[in-house]
Amino acid sequence: MPAPVLPAPATTAPVVLLPDAGPLITLAYADALELLFKPGWPVLLVDMVLHEVTRNQTPTSEKLARWAAASKLPVHATQTLRHYQRARKAQAAVRSSNLGELAIQETMTTLALQQPAQTGVFLFEDHKIARASFFVPDNCRKISTRAFLQFLQQQGWLDSAVDIERRAIQAGRNFSALRFPPSP
Repeated sequence: MPAPVLPAPATTAPVVLLPDAGPLITLAYADALELLFKPGWPVLLVDMVLHEVTRNQTPTSEKLARWAAASKLPVHATQTLRHYQRARKAQAAVRSSNLGELAIQETMTTLALQQPAQTGVFLFEDHKIARASFFVPDNCRKISTRAFLQFLQQQGWLDSAVDIERRAIQAGRNFSALRFPPSP
């Protein structure tokens, strides 16, 4: 399988990692959230994504809330979460599916407009994102959890990408079978 194409780690253009809910959950199941920091890129949490992974009691919600707080990661505020919260407060019908992805889309658009020299790496695990007409600005990339783990292994920052997948699955995660980029 060809190496995932990602920006060079921490030596060229500034890069920021934008994880979606799926990768956060998978890495939490595997007790491997620290892998997000291996490339040396800042990790930026999107408010709606953080809300999605912590709003309900799940096997990983407490772990993710503690990790986000302990890591003191910046959280990017979005109109998506503000709209969701206003609608919930008004007890209006509110869309709840794919809001994390919409908030990441909003964040990437903001990045493209306000910091075009910075590269945003959108880390995802959802089949719909890989196959959908999800707009990715020129200064952003999207990569699956599996491809990110393979990238870390190829860089020598991780002994085994498969071991992380296995740990997540053994802990109860229904890890995506998606291969993105697809194998030739």
